[in-house]
Amino acid sequence: MTIKSLGNPFSGKTDLRHGADCGCDGCLSGHGHDKDHVEPAQMNSEEMMERAVESAIVRSVFGHSDIGRRSFMGMLGGSTVAAALASVFPMDQAKAAILDNLGPPEKTDLNIGFVPITCATPIIMAQPLGFYERYGLNAQVIKTAGWAVARDKSLSGEYDASHMLTPMPLAMTLGAGSVAEPYIMPAVENINGQAIVLSNEHLDKRDPAQWKGFTFGVPFEYSMHNFLLRYYVAEFGLDPDVDIQIRVVPPPEMVANLRAGNLDGYLSPDPFNQRAVWEGIGFIHVLTKEIWEGHPCCAFAAPLSFAEELPNTYGALLKSIIDATQYASNPDNRKEISAAIAPTNYLNQPVPVIEQVLTGTYADGLGEVQRVPDRIDFDPFPWHSMGVWILTQMKRWGYIEGDIDYKAVAEQVYLAADAKKVMEDLGYEAPDVTYKSHTIMGKTFDPAEPEAYVSSFPIGKG
Repeated sequence: MTIKSLGNPFSGKTDLRHGADCGCDGCLSGHGHDKDHVEPAQMNSEEMMERAVESAIVRSVFGHSDIGRRSFMGMLGGSTVAAALASVFPMDQAKAAILDNLGPPEKTDLNIGFVPITCATPIIMAQPLGFYERYGLNAQVIKTAGWAVARDKSLSGEYDASHMLTPMPLAMTLGAGSVAEPYIMPAVENINGQAIVLSNEHLDKRDPAQWKGFTFGVPFEYSMHNFLLRYYVAEFGLDPDVDIQIRVVPPPEMVANLRAGNLDGYLSPDPFNQRAVWEGIGFIHVLTKEIWEGHPCCAFAAPLSFAEELPNTYGALLKSIIDATQYASNPDNRKEISAAIAPTNYLNQPVPVIEQVLTGTYADGLGEVQRVPDRIDFDPFPWHSMGVWILTQMKRWGYIEGDIDYKAVAEQVYLAADAKKVMEDLGYEAPDVTYKSHTIMGKTFDPAEPEAYVSSFPIGKG
């Protein structure tokens, strides 16, 4: 890599469209189109990498509009923009994490919280299968009763990092439901993997329009479970705040509450959907992949301060998680994983129940054996468009109010650049873009028009 190919991204005079292979006079002078800029005669490999990271981040902010970037830098000054960007994005930590040769972890003994569900598979299995050890970490994964406990122990510093639900780091950063604390989510854990389960007493009520007066459980307010259930019933004309009751129930207590008649159904993580079938008390009404194919669910998240203060540890931990996530995505490994995460100190569930979830060959409680290999899958890439969708649902249902810069918040919390770099370092494919449209129950979500999307629903508070 030559210095000439690495124009200063904070200069209003440098044209980043030009570079090493450009034959124009400006680039041949050695400093792009900024004749006043004095670049070091030589850069070492680390300085080159840091400049490349800065350039990639600035390019991601301005997209393909280099003219817009140059105009902005000229108007505000490059140092001002650099300081502003650094205040919302862990620039130094991103550089440290992205460097190919991470230094030794500053801290090797880590506490990582998890809720005992199959979505946490990569975080859990990384311990018995040795993924943390591979990257020099001695990580203890700690079973946690529910999401509120995971959030509070993370905020208090008892956990260095934690299994969370994808809406949680967005909510925590905004101060929705807790004190405001900047959080980062560099990796999604799983996509799909949830279901709506109904009690066997409601075998004759497959039409959601018949669910008025029902009580449903979800594991946490700031969860895909809550937002997907709300979305689903609203599409059938029910107001989730008027026509049904939605209660927060810790996942391990879902089955007991269904058995006791406290719940008519729930939208829950597995293995508790399959466990209801196993116990003979409920059936799977619909998998959430039928609501939104490929939707995000759980995540690996940490306070921003963790990445800032322990960048090498953060980088090693991210590599561990992404490597484990990709291992879990291979169907050939699912039976081995089922046995690894079944013991009491992890999920404490029968292996056949977990296998039905992870392999996608399962009894549905309606007398049929279904074969859905992607009933749950594992993909670490944190799409910014998914973050924007989650924020639209928070706005729709009144969890956040007022004006919100959807893209800015999603890009601050969901560190797609870190995930992409680590995925590619480990030999996996990663997308070149971070936004795409999504289809939920046949309706297209355009991440470029979040407010119009919120306003398009006849039921909601937004």
